[in-house]
Amino acid sequence: MITVQALVPYLAGALAAGGIAVVASRRREMIRRWCAWAIGIPLVAGAFWLGPPGAAALAAAAAVIAALEYGALMRAPWPDRVVLAIALVAVIGTVWLAPEQVLRAVGAGAVLIGAVPLLAGDTTGGLRRAGSGVLGLVWLAPLAAVVPLGATALVLFAAVSIGDIAAYVAGRRLGGPRLSPLSPAKRWSGTIAGAAVAVGVLVVFGVFSRDLRPSLIVGLVAAVAVGAPLGDLFESMIKRGAGVKDAAGWLAGSGGLLDRIDSLLAALAVTLLLS
Repeated sequence: MITVQALVPYLAGALAAGGIAVVASRRREMIRRWCAWAIGIPLVAGAFWLGPPGAAALAAAAAVIAALEYGALMRAPWPDRVVLAIALVAVIGTVWLAPEQVLRAVGAGAVLIGAVPLLAGDTTGGLRRAGSGVLGLVWLAPLAAVVPLGATALVLFAAVSIGDIAAYVAGRRLGGPRLSPLSPAKRWSGTIAGAAVAVGVLVVFGVFSRDLRPSLIVGLVAAVAVGAPLGDLFESMIKRGAGVKDAAGWLAGSGGLLDRIDSLLAALAVTLLLS
């Protein structure tokens, strides 16, 4: 079993290693991003230290911010953004307090999101509003997984984040074919290197030596190696459709929260599906 107390030395080491890597990269953007991690990681670890209530509160706060950023990307009216945030918080609360009812909570959230343009009588953009709202619910709902995963979600976040740095640095240095037109700066060489480093982080954190279910171990490996890159590309697709570079501009070195957790969202979804 993975506990927050056992992870603290590893998180500190990972943060130090990340600091060395970003200094070596000499990229101001990466240095600013590391500074945000230096502030955020202790806060996140503290929330998980409190157990399921802390994890649920953290997930709910992240869901509200992500819902508002997503709504801005979709140019959704404010009622749509607020209802999406409420639906996500309800799903997270259900996972915490009544996990056997989570499918009902997701279904109710989808109905509520679809009802907003109906009640507004939007005959021109109603279908687009309802569709983008349900997509937002599906995309962001995996945040609720941090409640049952607990400290394991911290390991996943660390592996995804360090793998992201490795992919960025390796892609710039090694070059090679582009990963996708959705993100021209990303290369296959960087993606493969980032996946290898992320799996290595799981090894360092002792995922393979702890008493975890084999299905969970497989899910974590697939999450960091496959899910994380796909999550990054998915957000790139949404931002390109919206014609913007970043989801927001308030988070130092990352743009917005969605720009920081895009890979983590897909990684959490893959972990749930496989484990």
